Amino acid sequence: MDSFELNKIIAAVLLVALLIIGIGKVSNVIFHVEKPKTPGYAVEVEQVSTSSISTTEAVEKVIDIAALMALGDVTSGEKIFKKCAACHSINKGGKHKIGPALYNVVGRKVGGVEDYKYSKALAAYEKDWTFEELNGFLIKPAKHIKGTKMAYAGLRKEADRASVIKYLNANSDNPLPLP
Repeated sequence: MDSFELNKIIAAVLLVALLIIGIGKVSNVIFHVEKPKTPGYAVEVEQVSTSSISTTEAVEKVIDIAALMALGDVTSGEKIFKKCAACHSINKGGKHKIGPALYNVVGRKVGGVEDYKYSKALAAYEKDWTFEELNGFLIKPAKHIKGTKMAYAGLRKEADRASVIKYLNANSDNPLPLP
């Protein structure tokens, strides 16, 4: 191969490179795009007033517990409680696991087991485990009592909550009368 052939190949490669660069520059001039000052999209969020939130909480607290408890039954509560059994025992005289033993829990003071170390939020909570309290807690524990160590997502279905509450009530020395 002589030098003239080599010059043709080098010239072709350079011409292609210049053509690609030139097309890029020309297309930038033709199709000019203004870049935004800040990258990304601004998402406008409608502000929620605190009065609507407190209204919803008030609606949640006015649940007819008698109607709710009519939805559940003890046998399905026992099946649903298997989710809880990973962290809680339900047997009389049962030992604490990650969470406290739940025998005799209905009617007991929140954070009332002496030999279990509760979170500060549960220890300071000055209520008893009534049917209403258990229902609110089982919906979403971290939301009901802020600061609790219990990392459970909660039970969304009303029938499931009622069944678990009935099962907890049945596992007691003296079960409370249902509302």
